[in-house]
Amino acid sequence: MTRRPAVDTVRRVVRSTRAWARAVAPGALPDFLIIGAQRCGTTSMHRYLAAHPQVRAATGKEVQFFSIHYGRGERWYRGHFPAPMAGRLSFEASPYYLFHPRAAERAAATLPYGRFIALLRNPVERAYSHYLQSRSAGVEPLTFAEAIAAEHDRLAWALRAGPDSRAAHTVLRRHSYAARGRYAEQLERWFRHVPRERIHVVRSEDFYADPASTYADLLAFLDLEPFLPPRFAQHTRRLEQGGPPPDVRESLRDYFVPHNARLAELLGWHNPWPA
Repeated sequence: MTRRPAVDTVRRVVRSTRAWARAVAPGALPDFLIIGAQRCGTTSMHRYLAAHPQVRAATGKEVQFFSIHYGRGERWYRGHFPAPMAGRLSFEASPYYLFHPRAAERAAATLPYGRFIALLRNPVERAYSHYLQSRSAGVEPLTFAEAIAAEHDRLAWALRAGPDSRAAHTVLRRHSYAARGRYAEQLERWFRHVPRERIHVVRSEDFYADPASTYADLLAFLDLEPFLPPRFAQHTRRLEQGGPPPDVRESLRDYFVPHNARLAELLGWHNPWPA
């Protein structure tokens, strides 16, 4: 295991242990969630929202209750949040929620009045960024072209025991490069359980180009007072350089054409990622 995954594992264990300790007098359930997508700017948005004076974040990013840790129960989940306070909203960000097959139904049942935020990036660029993350973590031995070719069989094998098996969580999080870019099918699943007016969808490229306006729109969605963080800057663990091989990029671009069209129709967007 490389250093970063090892550090993340230790942090998760410590945070979980503390959550169990606080479960004796658990906090309030969150008012809103950032549900995805992975590698789309969720870390930056998490920090900007946590900086708002009316917002209190969970004990750490990616609590993953509605995906990985649902079996630990609501009291464990509440242990990650502060006690309720008038005029303050709490939240957490777990980008796996958008993609996980059961997270939407679970979140809707647990947070019947919750609001949800999804950031969506050009799926080709997102896929390659995801691949670079897995490579840097030491969990992807294949080239990008090989990983894309192997993805269908990898995911099918992992899902044999259901989406909540350990194998499924491992493979779905590490190797779902193209699958996570099929945004329409993921949002449709969320829309089946949550009214559309409680899901705010942001195009990541708009967020990168004009973070202040995107942030202001999000605050309005959450009924929060206008606020500007000290400064806007992308927050990511690594800088992405270059891009996928041209032939793989072109193949993925063609692959996503019908999925992007389906998303545009679903959200009323016009050609969100033109070639």
